[in-house]
Amino acid sequence: MRAGARRAPTARALHLCAGLILLTFVTTHLLNHSLGLVSLAAMEAGRWWFLGFWRTWPGTVVLYGAVLTHVLLALWSLYRRRDLRMSLAEATRLALGLSIPPLLAQHVVSNRLAAQALGFDDSYTRVLLFLWVLRPDLGRWQAITLCVVWLHGAFGLHLWLRLRPWYPRAALPLFAAALLVPVLALLGFAAGGREVGARARAAGGSPIAALSIRVPDQAVQATVPRVTEAVVGTYGGLLGAVMAARALRRWRDRRRPRVRVGYPDGRQVAVPRGFSVLEASRLASIPHASVCGGRGRCSTCRIRVTRGGADLPAPSPREQRVLVRAGVPPGVRLACQLRPTADVEVVPLLAFPARASAGHPAPSAASGTEQEIVVLFADLRGFTRIAERRLPYDVVFLLNRYFEAVGTAIQSAGGLANQFTGDGVMALFGVGTGADAGCREALTAAGRMVDRLEEMSRSFGDELPEPLRLGIGIHVGPAVVGRMGHAETMYFTAVGDTVHVASRLQELTKTYQCQAVISEDVALRAGVDVSALPQHEVTVRNRTAALAVRVVADVRATLTPIVRKS
Repeated sequence: MRAGARRAPTARALHLCAGLILLTFVTTHLLNHSLGLVSLAAMEAGRWWFLGFWRTWPGTVVLYGAVLTHVLLALWSLYRRRDLRMSLAEATRLALGLSIPPLLAQHVVSNRLAAQALGFDDSYTRVLLFLWVLRPDLGRWQAITLCVVWLHGAFGLHLWLRLRPWYPRAALPLFAAALLVPVLALLGFAAGGREVGARARAAGGSPIAALSIRVPDQAVQATVPRVTEAVVGTYGGLLGAVMAARALRRWRDRRRPRVRVGYPDGRQVAVPRGFSVLEASRLASIPHASVCGGRGRCSTCRIRVTRGGADLPAPSPREQRVLVRAGVPPGVRLACQLRPTADVEVVPLLAFPARASAGHPAPSAASGTEQEIVVLFADLRGFTRIAERRLPYDVVFLLNRYFEAVGTAIQSAGGLANQFTGDGVMALFGVGTGADAGCREALTAAGRMVDRLEEMSRSFGDELPEPLRLGIGIHVGPAVVGRMGHAETMYFTAVGDTVHVASRLQELTKTYQCQAVISEDVALRAGVDVSALPQHEVTVRNRTAALAVRVVADVRATLTPIVRKS
């Protein structure tokens, strides 16, 4: 592609664009409904403005082009999924979306096709008379359809926007608007229906004659059901064809060459060549974070390739853009995009389930920024003695399991595990969220790290001469944070006195024979009471004043309950 050339729109971009057009139409339509709270005349006046664009030929092409595009690409997306395991939000959105075409078919045919092609009167007065007075059962069904359509659109908008860094701040106002629009529309529909009913009763006689509504001739009355049945039948046939094609593909997959995907707990999953790593995880019911559902947008499914990396296909341009945006180190790939052609071993980097914020780009600070953060150092006690009795391969396997255990604990608490050296780990908290929140997150992470290490020790059983133990040091203070290093070794880290102090506190756990040593500032900033813990004044290199610290014998019994209550 030449420089400056625009990328062709992808199927996903077209699907999103069509969905936004339809959501715009639905929103303006529901707002028109809400004018019934003013009067029926206001609804009819608003309808004139509402149809001012959508009933023109350009508007018709845009609207029905979006309908056709959205439906066909939804069916194509359903076919492309290798399995139907998904989050509750995704499953809800999919179920609602698949139900919309048959629910709306009669409404669309009777109000648009019959009105424009057959000269049928589809004013609010006629529609409300039919749905509120003559056939209230269909009116209730139409209200349910309105809710289904709106929920599907709102779910889709939420799943798209939740990956934006600003979305958490805007979520509450958007939720309020998403709740208010359909409620006002239903109230306006009810108010307009009551007004039409009252006018019909006041005039006496036939409601249709009383309101001067032209009755469609028999040809129109016969055409609408036939067209509706044809639309529903065509859609049902397409959906059935998609499911049949999925079944045929599953049959062909059983005959294709297989590759094995290995995981840190020793499990191996054999899948047909062409499956992604995320699909392998889902096939084996292995929990694997994926906020965007495997669409290659959020980066939360990212994995570190520990074996077989040389035989992997190169990242696609889309995957490469996401990896660069997330600022990940070499050897990290997106599980939803990586389709191994040979056996591979991987380590998922984010705990399941992950938050959408875990996929946000790491703070970009090529020049460095100074801020207050929390630094946690952890060291595996007695690892040298354990390693002396094991083969080099076993040592590497044990270390990878250890790094996976503590890394997921740190990330699930909101931290960034940015350095793994030897049998130690350094993690940062409060970057972008503030030091107070970082202190609470670091204390929570300490408890989770001990939990994960205890689970890991039990899984090894008699292979370990003694249970694995941690020494943890935590300190809060100013540091320079940013992406540091050279070329491919650039990574996000922190430097400064705070880092040295946290490392020193971790070393003091050997002296005090405890699980953790935390500075008193950490406890104060976290808002927890540690007055019952032993206090010491320690001197640290390059600091003139002594530092007050608290000694924690058992992190889970002492700190974790306090953090949960605070």
